[in-house]
Amino acid sequence: MEGINPMDLLRSNLSRVRIPEPTNRIYKQECCLSFDSPRSEGGLFVDMNTFLAFGKDYVGWNYEKTGNPVYLHIKQTKKLVSEDRPLKKPTLLAIGVDGGFDNNELEYEETHKIVILPSYATLPFPSVELPEKVRLAVDAILMAEGAERKEQVAAWTADKKQISAYAMELRQIGNVVVPPSGWKCAKCDKRDNLWLNLTDGMILCGRRNWDGTGGNNHAIEYYKETGYPLAVKLGTITSDLDAADVFSYPEDDSVIDPLLAQHLAYFGIDFSSLQKTEMTTAERELDQNTNFDWDRIQESGQDVEPIFGPGYTGLVNLGNSCYMAATMQVVFSTQSFCRRYYMNQSLKMAFETAPADPTVDLNMQLTKLAHGLLSGKYSFPAVEKVETTAPSVKDAKQEGIPPRMFKAVIAASHPEFSTVRQQDALEFFLHFLDQVERSNAVKPELDPSRSFKFGVEERILCSSGKVAYNKRLDYILSLNIPLHEATNKEELEAFNKSKAEKISEGKDVSSDEIVRPRVPLEACLANFAAPEEIPDFYSSALKAKTTAIKTAGLTSFPDYLVLHMRKFVMEAGWVPKKLDVYIDVPDVIDISHMRSKGLQPGEELLPEAAPEGAAESSQPVADEAIVAQLASMGFNQLHCQKAAINTLNAGVEEAMNWLLSHMDDPDIDAPISHESQSAEISIDQSKVDTLISFGFQEEIARMALKASGGDIEKATDWIFNNPNASASSAMDTNASSNGPSTPVDAGLPDGGGRYRLFGIVSHIGTSTQCGHYVAHILKDGRWVIFNDDKVGASINTPKDMGYLYFFERINS
Repeated sequence: MEGINPMDLLRSNLSRVRIPEPTNRIYKQECCLSFDSPRSEGGLFVDMNTFLAFGKDYVGWNYEKTGNPVYLHIKQTKKLVSEDRPLKKPTLLAIGVDGGFDNNELEYEETHKIVILPSYATLPFPSVELPEKVRLAVDAILMAEGAERKEQVAAWTADKKQISAYAMELRQIGNVVVPPSGWKCAKCDKRDNLWLNLTDGMILCGRRNWDGTGGNNHAIEYYKETGYPLAVKLGTITSDLDAADVFSYPEDDSVIDPLLAQHLAYFGIDFSSLQKTEMTTAERELDQNTNFDWDRIQESGQDVEPIFGPGYTGLVNLGNSCYMAATMQVVFSTQSFCRRYYMNQSLKMAFETAPADPTVDLNMQLTKLAHGLLSGKYSFPAVEKVETTAPSVKDAKQEGIPPRMFKAVIAASHPEFSTVRQQDALEFFLHFLDQVERSNAVKPELDPSRSFKFGVEERILCSSGKVAYNKRLDYILSLNIPLHEATNKEELEAFNKSKAEKISEGKDVSSDEIVRPRVPLEACLANFAAPEEIPDFYSSALKAKTTAIKTAGLTSFPDYLVLHMRKFVMEAGWVPKKLDVYIDVPDVIDISHMRSKGLQPGEELLPEAAPEGAAESSQPVADEAIVAQLASMGFNQLHCQKAAINTLNAGVEEAMNWLLSHMDDPDIDAPISHESQSAEISIDQSKVDTLISFGFQEEIARMALKASGGDIEKATDWIFNNPNASASSAMDTNASSNGPSTPVDAGLPDGGGRYRLFGIVSHIGTSTQCGHYVAHILKDGRWVIFNDDKVGASINTPKDMGYLYFFERINS
């Protein structure tokens, strides 16, 4: 091999070189197995047969696995920037576009060469000596948009304003002359956030914000009465008319009014001399995005000391991906995930067992992410620019790693997470655990998601004195926040009184004056376990409706307990609102008293509902209460009944989840049949055996195949989406017979009820679909803040502002 001329070596391997087709996915920004990039010391090697990319430590493994010898080597080196570029204040709510937030991207020079393995013989590129096929292939690779880049477009921009459909034909009435200053709302004492209706000159205050600031909704109420469509914000009208804030109520958006000059002239307004005194809606949004109540959760203004090394690696924001970054930082701080994807699995092991395209393999991408976060390989101070003086520790920050491939593979099965919109961290956490469980189905004993799983048992006490027990599995304990249990009631009352006075005087309440309710975490846990009345409970003992009492407890205590604070509530009219509340969370909690006892000696179970006819008995009937509640949300009655039946009347939430994922089923509008189910579908035994081989119980496999029309893949989905189904059927056998049956929580971790707080995911903003998520994690004895790519020592950990709290069991 030694003496062979590199050009001859390339010619003898030409058959292994492919010219990419337009449909091929080409990776050239990041290694499949690590976060090495063309900027890494060894550059990046693109396999000229599969178009997958590898860092210098990993390209040899690819050669061993595939035998592909020819690679395009891409290396980028920093260009020297002579003088500091001045920082421009952003004028647009956007990243990486002109006028938006600067990406501070350094400039790089790129060089290319052809490398042939295993001897690493190199040939220069560009070069007229190279065979035409190789030149064409390299040109196509360099011209193509990289697969990584397609999955993430850096620029996101707030929508551009459109011309209002109501502007050109706007009818103006009345003979109001508007003075140039001294305005006040016509219906209250507000003197700021005022809007002039362009139809009749009425001046009214704007909308109330979620935190109580802003206006009193008088302008929008006036539109609902009159239908007058356009209003302009007073204080934003200047000689630059384009900058004026015009809002269209029917279009529900900020708009452009091309005739604004003549519409203002009608009310005697000479805009040329007016000075700007109010922020436009876009500026207010920009202002909130640049200086996040955001300060406390992000610990801004604090001199946070950066931390580097293994376990302290930041995650680059891919455009609203902070919900994922915050969640994954906490998940990979747990022993179970560290062991499974880092200590017990090398990158090489994961690559050898991965399919031909490792970028679509969850196991490979989880291992890549774990090694990226935990090895410390990418956690070091970034060199910003060439400095003459040494930068101080405080200025040092890391670049972090971009979790693009992981996001693409975890989102592939979920339409929402594949977008660049903000998402709910809780939904993402549950989706993530579900995917991890599926990918470990062959060897469930290795599944790290089990460390979060526990059994919940509900006991229903009927007025007849008899009881029923229902079991289900869960990953999180979702807690209501009982505001009436606040410990600072006097302070709150005093604040609400002074706030009411200020509002009546037309003054705003400043954010540092706001008093929020403080609720102890113990009160939220007690609320979960407290007895609850169920009116209209159908008692099979009394054969009539009665009132029953429901209590809930845990049948097993997980290694990691996740508490979800229900801060987002529905107000009248289905308006979502975020509770502005502090939760006092101790460092150690004990939930031993929440363990459920199961069927007690002397307790008598409610009888099974008596069959009214042989055919009816095997056909479940929809719980009318669930159907009524779903129908009140606007869902079709038949769909609601199907949802209740398919989730075995487990509850409104379960039925709603079923509905949302089955809206597009081809048979969703088919009537519910009431023949005996056994006649409906004859189940293929070989399919049942396949599901049993996946580790499911036989009766559950049969139920799932029945519910999915005999389709194995849908049946597997059905089992994962209906944990209660497995619970209730296993439950029935448990409760009614003393035979050897497997309880639903068999094999789950269990232990004492004392837990220590180790992770917090906090949310800033008005809804889970916007705003920002940050994680705080207890590591090596101190709290650390993980805010996307920023990692540092936490000074004032906002323990009272969490959305998700993560506790680990204290093993005594």
